[in-house]
Amino acid sequence: MEYEELLNEADSEGIYVIENLEFESQASGLINGDVIGLSKCLSTYSEKACVLSEELGHYYTSVGNILDQALDGNKKQECHARLWAYDKMITIEKIISAKKAGCRNRYEIAEHLNVTEPFLQEAIDCYRSKYGLGFQKGEYIILFEPFNICKMAE
Repeated sequence: MEYEELLNEADSEGIYVIENLEFESQASGLINGDVIGLSKCLSTYSEKACVLSEELGHYYTSVGNILDQALDGNKKQECHARLWAYDKMITIEKIISAKKAGCRNRYEIAEHLNVTEPFLQEAIDCYRSKYGLGFQKGEYIILFEPFNICKMAE
């Protein structure tokens, strides 16, 4: 999903997105009510898209201030927001479409999906914990460790 599409989704929900903020913490993005702030450290549209998708995930799934990640409830809400972002940006179907488009490695898949490689890897790790070592979707098998996408023989 493109950064512009995420901005449009935020706008349609009445959420204001402010870019190029300087945070006291190492945060790349923060949400407070209906305002999402993105760090000035985000230089590419892919970086902005990944962070904005997670912050939208917080908008849809989180309640209250969850900045203290030492608390189990806050960790759980952080995880739900990230899962929402992965499902928004990197679905199994989108991974398969990247393979169909000729992508051969993580870099090319991340580029095709307009996400960062670390975000893609986090999604792969998440899907591995959800599905195990592999997952079959139609005529494709997605292996999560080692990561590979294979079309089954006809």
